[in-house]
Amino acid sequence: MAFEAREDSDEVMSEINMTPLVDVMLVLLIIFIITMPVIQHTVKVALPRASSSRDQTPPDKLQLSVDAQGQFYLDQQAVGADALQERLRAQAAREPQPQLYIRGDKNVPYERVAQAMTAAQRAGLSRIGFVTEGQRP
Repeated sequence: MAFEAREDSDEVMSEINMTPLVDVMLVLLIIFIITMPVIQHTVKVALPRASSSRDQTPPDKLQLSVDAQGQFYLDQQAVGADALQERLRAQAAREPQPQLYIRGDKNVPYERVAQAMTAAQRAGLSRIGFVTEGQRP
């Protein structure tokens, strides 16, 4: 028969059972195959390089400034928050429609800049840009 009783039961078994080791290695291989596409979730894109230069602002422009206290200035004239939308609506009716440049102080709460953008959108202005300072070398 296939089973025989050994007479020397004190002998150390010198053979390594490879089956569990192969099973573990196959499971690890499958895990790595499945997780590698998930780890590399970014899309590789070669971004273009450009030097920044000052934009030539067209003559039909509006500047809306928001100072550090949250006060609105339309073309350097103080405007209350309640009258801002009406003043912007009058400017939006001009032909060609001017582009609005929003200059927000870096210390102003973002809410005030968002209110200016909302007023411009409700007034019908469709071309809105932000003015920032360039980084100094």
